[in-house]
Amino acid sequence: MTINPSLKSNLMFKLKFLPSVFLTMLIVVMAYNDSFSQQKPESDRFKRGSKLIGEVYGDPNAAENLIKNLDIAPDMARFIIEFPYGDVYSRPGLDMKSREIATVAALTAMGNAVPQLKTHIRASLNVGLKEEEILECIIQMALYAGFPASLNALQTAKEVFAEKGQKHSPKMTKSEPATRYKRGSVLIGEVYGNPDAAKNLEKGLGDIAPDMARFIIEFPYGDVYSRPGLDMKSREIATVAALTAMGNAAPQLKTHIRASLNVGLNETEIKECIIQMCLYAGFPASLNALQVAKEVFAEKR
Repeated sequence: MTINPSLKSNLMFKLKFLPSVFLTMLIVVMAYNDSFSQQKPESDRFKRGSKLIGEVYGDPNAAENLIKNLDIAPDMARFIIEFPYGDVYSRPGLDMKSREIATVAALTAMGNAVPQLKTHIRASLNVGLKEEEILECIIQMALYAGFPASLNALQTAKEVFAEKGQKHSPKMTKSEPATRYKRGSVLIGEVYGNPDAAKNLEKGLGDIAPDMARFIIEFPYGDVYSRPGLDMKSREIATVAALTAMGNAAPQLKTHIRASLNVGLNETEIKECIIQMCLYAGFPASLNALQVAKEVFAEKR
């Protein structure tokens, strides 16, 4: 049997062309797979964030509800699910109770986000914080953001507790004027790891406002930090978060990063607290605070 020369020529051309077809198909498949692999992390971020936001708020439909509520800007809902929850809150360096303490402290101190504060007070209860711990965190913010900020946040907390049907009826404690100064002097020394901290504070302010030194020893430390409702690590997490978010007190932030290390927080926990503040106060606030932390960590090495 003989093959027509023109048919033979055509067949040879197709056989030569076939490998290039397979090569093209392979390139297309590889390109698709590469594109898919690049998109997959975004899909993972959304899935991870959706799961975590549901756990934090105690509502498996939390992500879905967020998308519905933000129908005016659905990508904003995606950003919230993917970045705060998929990227930041899901990081392993800080436990969820501490993350919510940091958030409640920051939102209280900033004083401009009542709906979000309400959401995070609910979340704080859901992740296992006690009412007393939340209230102590809010009371403490009077030291850094002033009494109005704390008073407004306490009203918000009261509304959330009422929603939950939880009755919180604390009794007013009695002031102990005779022991405030002594108690504060001892505690400030313990927090800063320096038994002479009170004396040094008095010396530093003695030539301009000696009573200011007394106020600091008696009220923040003698009255507030000494209260039993919140452990000292949580108090320092709250303070670092608030000072980072406020962004106007670098010397005090440096002091409290030192104190955080002294009461047992590690560098990772402090950094995670500061990083988280980019969600509430913006990246510049976190970047500035990270620079302060870097300086403190360098001192300790």
